[in-house]
Amino acid sequence: MSFIQPAQIAFDNPHLVETRAELVAALRAFLPADSVLERQEEVRPYECDGLSAYRQLPLLVLLPRTVEEVQRILRLCHERQVPVVARGAGTGLSGGALPLGDGVLLSLARFNRILELDPVGRTARVQPGVRNLAITEAAAVHGLYYAPDPSSQIACTIGGNVAENSGGVHCLKYGLTVHNVLSVTFVTMEGERIELGSTALDSPGYDLLALYIGSEGMLGVTVEVTVKLLPVPERAQALLAAFDEVEKAGQAVGDIIAAGIIPAGLEMMDGPAIQAAESFVHAGYPTDAAAILICELDGTNREVSEQVMEVRNLLFESGATEVRTSQDDAERMRFWQGRKSAFPAVGRISPDYYCMDGTIPRRALPEVLRRTAELSKEYGLRVANVFHAGDGNMHPLILFDANQPGELERTEELGGRILELCVEVGGTITGEHGVGIEKINQMCVQFTPEELRQFRAVKEAFDPAGLLNPGKGVPTPRRCSEYRQLPDRKQVQTQ
Repeated sequence: MSFIQPAQIAFDNPHLVETRAELVAALRAFLPADSVLERQEEVRPYECDGLSAYRQLPLLVLLPRTVEEVQRILRLCHERQVPVVARGAGTGLSGGALPLGDGVLLSLARFNRILELDPVGRTARVQPGVRNLAITEAAAVHGLYYAPDPSSQIACTIGGNVAENSGGVHCLKYGLTVHNVLSVTFVTMEGERIELGSTALDSPGYDLLALYIGSEGMLGVTVEVTVKLLPVPERAQALLAAFDEVEKAGQAVGDIIAAGIIPAGLEMMDGPAIQAAESFVHAGYPTDAAAILICELDGTNREVSEQVMEVRNLLFESGATEVRTSQDDAERMRFWQGRKSAFPAVGRISPDYYCMDGTIPRRALPEVLRRTAELSKEYGLRVANVFHAGDGNMHPLILFDANQPGELERTEELGGRILELCVEVGGTITGEHGVGIEKINQMCVQFTPEELRQFRAVKEAFDPAGLLNPGKGVPTPRRCSEYRQLPDRKQVQTQ
């Protein structure tokens, strides 16, 4: 049922041992010794990404320092038909950077420089290994910042953000990665260097930049990214509202947007997530609330003052039992600290948790919360809910214990049911975490066979040999056929 393969496969298989030895010899001809990791203890740290239930030791791990080295690596692997999986910081949550036992894991960790920061043009040209937060830190002296801010922004890298089209708590107003990237330079599996997009208002030809962003490392290996920077708003203020029913909080989200207000961020947490976050970071959350909303408004002083009063009234009209308004930046950041710490906080109250990532229409939020609670009861597994509520991106955290026989499998099945519920109400199976291996069965539910055929055609156009991150993102026809025939569409063994 699980994608997990024997972790030592590449080290026990005589054929793969021989393949590794030949590949290492060819690689060491142009790479420094510390750029090629081959011993089991060296490659062990790369056996998984943030979806740690799925693990696999790679054949090799390579850490190039230059674009030319990346090109030579890919050309060599293409000639020898060796699969390649590119990796950033490994914070992804869908198994997108899971290695292959017969393939190379290509780490871009050493591509960690900000190459140029232009405060006049409001752009930053960076290498893919630059941390998301590092861009804002570098731009702050110029009164600028980089808008997409995933919860993992202190660690996640721009290359990974491009691969997964990451968002964050401020994506409602300022968009996802695709809305904040001007150009990407990548290397194809054949070693060709290509640039998509430009710093101009428009670029000639098809909009391949939008196609590339979110392609999960299946079309090329990113080696440079130019992002746009925004001026820090004159004022930002947050409201924290408590509700005695989750459905009321969900309704309040729709009421705020319907009033024509687009907050910088609009986030929701349910009771279990509130309690876990509060005991972890002591943000001052009301632990007796069934749900809280955090609504941040930014802009000019006058604009924010008017909107704060309007949103405050809307929250009470929607059934809020309490509404707090941040009095200064320190309090505003405390409101957000609990939300951004929700994932590690939940990890303190359960041996394991499985983070899902579906997106639904805002109008369906109350219904999906209710039906998720019903599924939680049906499977006997607790679910803590965290939402980018403004844009309908939900992150149910399924709490389980992998040491209990069958519990991981039951968790995966519950996760699949929640994602298919998202599709049923008019949503999609992912908002920002990507498909990877985690949601590949649900791709068969979201899309028709003809649509999936077109996805495979796009992959083939960029990577005819199918060597870049194979087995991720787009399911095979055989896999979908088997999955659709299963009773209740339960998980199937990876082909």
